[in-house]
Amino acid sequence: MKKINYWLVKSEPSDYSFSDLLKEPEQTAEWDGVRNYQARNILQNEMKINDQVLYYHSNSKPSQIVGTAIVVKEGYPDFTSWDPKSKHFDPKSTPQNPKWFMVDIKADKIFKTPITLQEVKNNKKLSNMVLVKNSRLSVQPVTEIEWSIILDMSK
Repeated sequence: MKKINYWLVKSEPSDYSFSDLLKEPEQTAEWDGVRNYQARNILQNEMKINDQVLYYHSNSKPSQIVGTAIVVKEGYPDFTSWDPKSKHFDPKSTPQNPKWFMVDIKADKIFKTPITLQEVKNNKKLSNMVLVKNSRLSVQPVTEIEWSIILDMSK
């Protein structure tokens, strides 16, 4: 049996909120537009089908984890980088030599009680969480213990 990994993905709710994901056909969407090499490498090589995802609203008042999703398609080239009309266009990325990657995620649950960044920072058990140490990274690993703590906090 394949080991499940845990992740956190960040999106500004004004760009793409968890509510937007819930409105998608089958509540599934491409996680596109990531333009950071460390996050790209996670999308391309590490995120696997059935991995669990925390959905984080960044740059909001307050910034908070609002729900969970599941990876339903592993990394593949981010075609938005080839589209000159896309806000994610990158002229250095081509179909022949893709520079950026994405995965597909499916909404799982919306939290009754979102977990704010301040609540995460205030929980000593989460002091080593990447969200606390490097909150700018848009796709980041989460440990199984951190995952469990966050889910407990959301109840």
